[in-house]
Amino acid sequence: MSSLYALGVGLVFVAAGTVVAVDGAHLVAREQARTAADLGALAGAAAAIEGAAAACERAGRIVAANAATVTACRLDGLDLTLSVQVVTGAGAAEATAVAGPVREAT
Repeated sequence: MSSLYALGVGLVFVAAGTVVAVDGAHLVAREQARTAADLGALAGAAAAIEGAAAACERAGRIVAANAATVTACRLDGLDLTLSVQVVTGAGAAEATAVAGPVREAT
C-alpha cells in the first residue's frame, strides 16, 4: 500500500511540475514578444522619416533578431505601431508596441 501511495504522490508532483513549467514557458514567450515589439517599434520609429516601408523593414530586422515575427506594422505620421508574435512549444504569444517622437506636454 505504501508503494502505491508513494507512486500517487510522485505523479502529483510530476503533474504540478509540468503545469508550472508550461506556465513559465508561456510567461517567457510573452515577455520575449513584448521585448521584440518594444525594440522593433523604437528602431522603426527612428526610421519613420524615411517612410513606412523603411520603418517597417528596420523594425522587422530587430524583431527577427529577437526570434519573433511581425504580424502588423503601421506608420501614422511619425508614430509606428508594431504587432509581433512569438511561437514556442508552449504556444504563441503576441504583443503590440507604439513608438514615436516625444511630444511636449500641454
